[in-house]
Amino acid sequence: MCSFTPAAELTLPMDMRAAAQARSFVTEASCPAHGSHVYDEALLLVSELVANAVRHGAPPITLEVSCDGSMGMLVRVSDGSPAAPVAKQASLEDESGRGVALVDLISDAWGVEPTSEGKGVWFRIGLAA
Repeated sequence: MCSFTPAAELTLPMDMRAAAQARSFVTEASCPAHGSHVYDEALLLVSELVANAVRHGAPPITLEVSCDGSMGMLVRVSDGSPAAPVAKQASLEDESGRGVALVDLISDAWGVEPTSEGKGVWFRIGLAA
């Protein structure tokens, strides 16, 4: 982790306002030492993870953003459910079910880790050019 910029954390509401609050919070995250800043892909992924936590998780929902040095930005969404997200095969008509696939496709790396309260789903996304 970055020694210049401490991780920032926010507890989110257990409703659909959470994704918008998460996007605003992530937009403010940056590291002057490594020049990290957020771009559209990171905002999309944090929206997907927070929406999944609201729909399928349990309180509390916590968002953590940190600089991962020259590797980019690390984002973690934790909630109170131990159940890991499940990738689905969404049809063209489905209005949801693509979040895990998007995280897998767009992020540089991602994973799920157990926490004392449930689970944390994280992704790392590289520095914007």
